[in-house]
Amino acid sequence: MPTTILLFLFFLGFLLLYTVFAVYAERKMAAFIQDRLGPMETGYYGLLQTVADLLKMLQKEDIVLRGADGVLFRAAPFVIFASVFAGFCFIPLAPQGIGSESATGIFALLAIVSLDVMGILMAGWGSNNKFSMLGAMRSVAQIVSYEVPLGLAVLCVAVCAGTLNLQEMAWQQGIFAIESNAWGGVFSWYVVRYPLLLPVFLIFFIASLAECNRAPFDLPEAESELVAGYQTEYAGFRWGILMLSEYGMMLLVSLLSAVLFFGAWNTPLPNVGELRLAEWTSGTPGHISAWLWGAFWLLGKGLLLVGLQMWVRWTYPRLRIDQLMSLCWKYLTPAALLLLLLCSLTKLLF
Repeated sequence: MPTTILLFLFFLGFLLLYTVFAVYAERKMAAFIQDRLGPMETGYYGLLQTVADLLKMLQKEDIVLRGADGVLFRAAPFVIFASVFAGFCFIPLAPQGIGSESATGIFALLAIVSLDVMGILMAGWGSNNKFSMLGAMRSVAQIVSYEVPLGLAVLCVAVCAGTLNLQEMAWQQGIFAIESNAWGGVFSWYVVRYPLLLPVFLIFFIASLAECNRAPFDLPEAESELVAGYQTEYAGFRWGILMLSEYGMMLLVSLLSAVLFFGAWNTPLPNVGELRLAEWTSGTPGHISAWLWGAFWLLGKGLLLVGLQMWVRWTYPRLRIDQLMSLCWKYLTPAALLLLLLCSLTKLLF
């Protein structure tokens, strides 16, 4: 129980701090890609601009429209945030004792995170606004559709790993080097050991962009068509909760990608810091060091993938709704099914 509370407080504090810096980093990245300056006035190189925006947002009045459903409208942002934040408890942050070690961890994570659809529907319906409702319906159609290729991609990894336990997957990508006397490090990662998982990762990454409502899959909040989609009528603190949920979802899927494909909390450096299981769990000072290094490598990989999501947002144009659905059902889903078949055959034969 103390470990669970510690993990909860860590991720809550880290998520708040990460969001403040992620918004600034995305603005600067967008400015660099589009040959602009970005925030420059508030603080050194605009470093305090996001903090100023946050303070302004917290001071805004919490407005609920006269015709809105007050209960649904007020509760929706917290339902969305709770479903996203609950997913972090299944992420194995370090080698031992940090994060859930549920035997069906990946299944439980996907099941809980998918509940954000309910919050989005509540936001759209409760706003009593046709643009909000259209944005909510778009978002539900998009998220439910892209959960199919995303789930198949996760199943490919589960087949190769032989487990649904995320912590066990992390161990397999580290102790493999000790058991087989291989080089270790990056050479033990699933994406290297099982070459079929490279296209699986591409499918997972594309589907995760759609799950996060990130460009080029940001149709639910297309500004030129729907003002801001299901977020249109929100302001102040509740709008901030919705933004926190979006950036939290970006971090969650990035950490999940790191666990499934890129070695989780294991170092990418060959034959560096490789310890046997007894040494990781012995309770010696090296045990604490293992926790800190594990968190460092996992969060580092996750933040790099968040940066990749931002890069994609400011590089590719938004898809039309028919293109978005066509990509999911005509291309990604059949490709994921084929890769699942190949992964299963590979596991059976080798």
